[in-house]
Amino acid sequence: MLKDILIVGGGKIGSVVADLLADTPEHDGYRVTIADRSEALLAEIASDVRKSARIATLALDATDPAALHAALRGRYAVMSAAPYFLTVKIAQAAREAGVHYLDLTEDVASTRAIREIAQGAETAFIPQCGLAPGFISIAAADLARRFDSLDSVRMRVGALPAYPSNALNYNLTWSTEGVINEYCEPCEAIVDGHVREVPALEEREEFSLDGVLYEAFNTSGGLGTLCETLAGKVRTLNYRTIRYPGHAAIMKALLHDLRLKDRRDVLKDILEQSLPTTMQDVVIVFVTVAGRRDGRLQQDTYARKIYSHVLSGKMRSAIQITTASSLCAMLDLLAHDRLPERGFVRQEDLPLSVFLGNRFGRVYAMEELAHAA
Repeated sequence: MLKDILIVGGGKIGSVVADLLADTPEHDGYRVTIADRSEALLAEIASDVRKSARIATLALDATDPAALHAALRGRYAVMSAAPYFLTVKIAQAAREAGVHYLDLTEDVASTRAIREIAQGAETAFIPQCGLAPGFISIAAADLARRFDSLDSVRMRVGALPAYPSNALNYNLTWSTEGVINEYCEPCEAIVDGHVREVPALEEREEFSLDGVLYEAFNTSGGLGTLCETLAGKVRTLNYRTIRYPGHAAIMKALLHDLRLKDRRDVLKDILEQSLPTTMQDVVIVFVTVAGRRDGRLQQDTYARKIYSHVLSGKMRSAIQITTASSLCAMLDLLAHDRLPERGFVRQEDLPLSVFLGNRFGRVYAMEELAHAA
């Protein structure tokens, strides 16, 4: 029997989530509705003959509690692919409507609020279901479970243009608001065994992977709930975003020297008017865990590169593939009783093998393994 799913946000990721879910078979699949405030975007989806037969559309202002509650009535789950500042509103409406809730947020404050909303709930609340936070926590926790005791967990993720061609060495492949937010907000980490907040865009490092030089620096939200999960169990835990060298210096100048941190709408407009989007991108996942096993200090690494390719009948960017597939996998695992059906659900509690064995999660397993240099 088809399960009725509402996707709030029909942009770069939400539209791919809808396509993936709508392509599932009727005996084991989903009935999908995309809700968005943009009537132009909904009209574009409805005009696509291939999509219109499988995906319903709904004009919705997610800031209107009454309209949101009405849209959720009778659904199995709601999936938020909306901007991070709407996630708490959608989660609260999900609690009131008694439906399962999943999102892609990287915003730490929103996730904390959702944890409170989930207390005592009869349905599941599963935030941070994307690439990072999301899959990166599942991969890191899987490595960590292989050790008798932990020393360090270092998580690095980047969504990069395959062919950089500007001073920022960057193209827009994801939510502009989300990128700016993770460059501005404090970052959780464990330093010398203590949970700390460290500044974004700092602690820059360089490393090479398959002969290509990258930089990595602190950004907010990528750890998900791992700080809490591993507190008292590890000396060092951190998350850093991967970019090509030079990116961090320019962003620091824009955000701090030109004070665009306080005028994020202006920076968003500048980036969206100046940086082209691209479908030719690569997602890099690079996790290193060190600890003691059999009395010896050892290290394990999980490294993977994922490139854009055709998925669900259409060319998709790597960030669309990884983010949308992660969200769909978590919904699918919930629907098949592989995740708790009530309360707050953490990404890192799911075994990596279960995620990769899912029909959506397997896109990560199909990609070529990268080799660290």
